Amino acid sequence: METQMRQLSPADYPEGLREIPEIPSSLYIRGSLPPEGTVYLTVVGSRDLSSYGREAGERLITGLAGHPICIVSGLALGADACAHRAALAAGLHTIAFPGSGIGDRTIAPRTNAGLAAEILESGGALMSEYSPDTVAAPWMFPARNRLMVGIARAVLVLEAGERSGTLITARLSGEYNRDLLCVPYRIGDRGGYAANLFIRLGAALVAEPSHILEALGIRQERTVSDTTTLDLTPTEQILFELLSQPRSRDEIIRDSGLPAHEVLTALVMLELRGVLKEEFGAWRRA
Repeated sequence: METQMRQLSPADYPEGLREIPEIPSSLYIRGSLPPEGTVYLTVVGSRDLSSYGREAGERLITGLAGHPICIVSGLALGADACAHRAALAAGLHTIAFPGSGIGDRTIAPRTNAGLAAEILESGGALMSEYSPDTVAAPWMFPARNRLMVGIARAVLVLEAGERSGTLITARLSGEYNRDLLCVPYRIGDRGGYAANLFIRLGAALVAEPSHILEALGIRQERTVSDTTTLDLTPTEQILFELLSQPRSRDEIIRDSGLPAHEVLTALVMLELRGVLKEEFGAWRRA
């Protein structure tokens, strides 16, 4: 990694970072900030990310491809690395805030030094308030989290257990007036404690990329009449075609000829994905 190091003054910070308490007097950066008008989404979660959390992160971030979004995370193992790699695969700008300096010899964790190089090669950036030769220390990680939250329009929690440090970051999102988005988990899943708690307390449930775009205020150009981009199951395809005109739930079950439980499950999934909606007792295309 040879990308030139430089310092930013507060006047050069992305707007969100100029709004937080304890604004750093300067920030070290390697690489490039995204173009003006890009929206920042911070992604956080467990270092011991489950396969479900990884699949959810990859699916959600991949679905943001083509939109002016920068994925921000902390370069740590687990959720952070998943977010950065998914952003790279989707062609999205990404910024890493490691809990260390951003010099070649000090960037932490060392196991993700290769990922840091990929971020720079892609046109992304590494940022830190610590001098480049600063070695990581435990107290630095909560401090850098305020920068990750401050820069963002919204914070997405992929996964977090009951004692996860992600809870601190989620709390900061409320203090800084940033939207908190959470991936839902099955009852009893160890990694779903925090996300399910936050959803209960009012965080936005995120099950599809469209939910993130809505939270970020990014207009979606999808035409629902074109099913080629919707990736529908055979059951969902039948229901979508039936709803060229609004129908009640009972009419859908009767006219589809499908088992009631299968219809109800598909309707809920399509509603979560923003394909269908229920209004005044009738289901219709969104």
